[in-house]
Amino acid sequence: MTLVETGTPFELAVVDFAKGEHKQPPHTTRQPFGQVPALEDDGFEMYESRAMARYINRKANGNLEPSDLQGRARMEQWISIEGANFSPHAMKFVYHHVFKRPQEEAVLELAAQKVDLATQVLDARLAQSQYLAGPEFSLADVCYLPYFEYITGSPAKDLLLKRPAVADWWQRVSERPSWRKVAGR
Repeated sequence: MTLVETGTPFELAVVDFAKGEHKQPPHTTRQPFGQVPALEDDGFEMYESRAMARYINRKANGNLEPSDLQGRARMEQWISIEGANFSPHAMKFVYHHVFKRPQEEAVLELAAQKVDLATQVLDARLAQSQYLAGPEFSLADVCYLPYFEYITGSPAKDLLLKRPAVADWWQRVSERPSWRKVAGR
């Protein structure tokens, strides 16, 4: 999404998970943890999506980071919350419902509690601000989109959408032309 938002030209290389390509060379030479994504930019290689998004935005002189110190700090805070307090728990539902890797009921119950707390905190913020870092769409919002996309297409969607400000935010960001393109809609 960051590539599309910044107008950065790119070429995707498909890694076939069904064949285990993500766990074998040459992919593991690009991404030693055997995960996606990985980036190669004119000989410069890196991995980890949040770092890649920051790099892409800054290289393109993009506008996905607030220009003021407090806005950038708020953006970083929400990216941190996503990585520590939201996505690890949201992924339990993605594994269970989307990737058909069954999770134990106790795991899903704990994940539901954690996602509920995270969306409660998100809802409080989004009741005050159109986007997470402030009045403008930012990398903070970008970081949540893949998880929301997967979960809202599953029976676990009510965990996210029962919060009115979160539901309104999701409606806005999921209809952005860049996300519609990335999500294949």
